[in-house]
Amino acid sequence: MHRLEKLGIKLPAVAAPVASYVPAVRVGNQVWTSGQLPFVDGKLPAVGKVGEKITVEKAAEYAQIAVMNALAAVHALVGIEKVTRVLKVTGYVASAEGFINQPAVINGASNIIGEIFGDAGAHARSAVGVAELPLGSPVEVEVVVEIAD
Repeated sequence: MHRLEKLGIKLPAVAAPVASYVPAVRVGNQVWTSGQLPFVDGKLPAVGKVGEKITVEKAAEYAQIAVMNALAAVHALVGIEKVTRVLKVTGYVASAEGFINQPAVINGASNIIGEIFGDAGAHARSAVGVAELPLGSPVEVEVVVEIAD
């Protein structure tokens, strides 16, 4: 039984791409995901900038949703049970002028990865503030994982 099942977490369906790309690609023993938005049933739960319209707490929830969408893309490509290590998480935060708490937002993604993968979830990370994200999303998350052959 995968740790997801033990935690009672169900991966969402893979979010449909909104442009010309695929949700994830495998290169050797790694899977790289495209940037994932926090789609829930094909819709964004909110739009706007963090530190203006969106609170840090809500944005962290959206980062968690986005990373679950990334894991769904990994699962659809190779199976989540093949993940041996989470290598890198990159989180983008649509930031209001003067907003500097991007790391707290992307903790929403990192914390759930830690819960799901335990020690294998310890990862390198970037939390980047940007002016705008696709479709007005407050966050976008990418993941790179190592997989077993």
